[in-house]
Amino acid sequence: MVEVVRYTYRLRPGAQAVRALESEWRRCRFLWNEAVHRQRSGQRPVFGQLSKMLTEARGRTAWLRAGSQVAQQQTLRTYSRALDHSFTVKGRGCPAVKSRKKSLPSLEYTTRGFSIKAGRLRLPGKVVVPIVWSREFLSEPTSVRVYQDSLSHWYASFVVRREIGTSVPAATGGIGIDWGVSTTATTTDPLYDLPYGGHRKRCAAELARAQRKMARRRRARGQAPSAGYQCARRQAAKISKKAARQNTHAARVWARRVVADHHTLAVEDFKPKFLAKSTMARKAADAAIGAAKRELIERATRAGRKVVLVAPAYTTMTCSSCGARAKQRLELDVRVFECAECGHTEDRDRNAARVILAATVELDRVSVDDVRHRWPPSGAVSGAVRAGNPPELSAGKG
Repeated sequence: MVEVVRYTYRLRPGAQAVRALESEWRRCRFLWNEAVHRQRSGQRPVFGQLSKMLTEARGRTAWLRAGSQVAQQQTLRTYSRALDHSFTVKGRGCPAVKSRKKSLPSLEYTTRGFSIKAGRLRLPGKVVVPIVWSREFLSEPTSVRVYQDSLSHWYASFVVRREIGTSVPAATGGIGIDWGVSTTATTTDPLYDLPYGGHRKRCAAELARAQRKMARRRRARGQAPSAGYQCARRQAAKISKKAARQNTHAARVWARRVVADHHTLAVEDFKPKFLAKSTMARKAADAAIGAAKRELIERATRAGRKVVLVAPAYTTMTCSSCGARAKQRLELDVRVFECAECGHTEDRDRNAARVILAATVELDRVSVDDVRHRWPPSGAVSGAVRAGNPPELSAGKG
């Protein structure tokens, strides 16, 4: 079975290449905003009508003809897909206008619009950009997206096809994963725990200094920001992005180890959004539970592993040894689980991870033996089975 993945590489464009890419982005942004204007005037243009509009506009305007037709056509194709998504999924109107000051450059090219020669990316208009290679392609790329981030760094994201599961060796056994804050991921095997990194905490003081510098240099509304303010803003963005990249790197390394050594992954279907309104908001954001969970599930799905999402209800209150359920909910400061029936004592999160695993592969041992397995609803992670406790679940066996 073939899957479509993206390989992203850093680009090192020169000053002339940057000017050419920014000029191309201005043309594509103009076409996007023109499509938005037509949509707001009462029309709902499909891709065929947008392509006709592009042909007529290029025939009239030399400025558009100087750019790449592939990039401009892909921009309108992206707009058409975004328009369909807005109407069918979000139930809203047309996509938003791309502002000159706030929108970041993003250009898409198909195989007719780019090539790779001598380790360099060649784009229309004789634009040649060196690529920082980190890995080789498994097949020839079918398209590329060239974009700039908030730090003015350029990247190229190639679409590549590959076989599912070919990059990961065969494995047996399962593992249960419980999410937390003091330890980001607690598993049934202590060797595979994901510790709390604290990357944002370490750079909090430096980030606060940069933000105070931004506040001092901020001008009144309506005035153009000064060069000093822009410098302070880039410094603050660089610090924030460094911590985010460290969290992402740690999550990827951990997910690769877990997926490589286990065939079945029982993952707590934990949604950390509510933590943003609690006293643990800052530490929860630093733990990046959502990013680690998403990276684990996506990597396991691509590798062909079995992923089961278990509802977090009663996992902390259930004994992993005898299956008895506690009569009262454990407070957050209680970090050790003690079973009143069999006397089993274990770390709270470790016990919950064992219960999560038992809910998927050892259903006869715990009180969640009537757990339901169903495919996730629309918008959930594809390829993952979602397990949940039905409302009529009994109080327990014990």
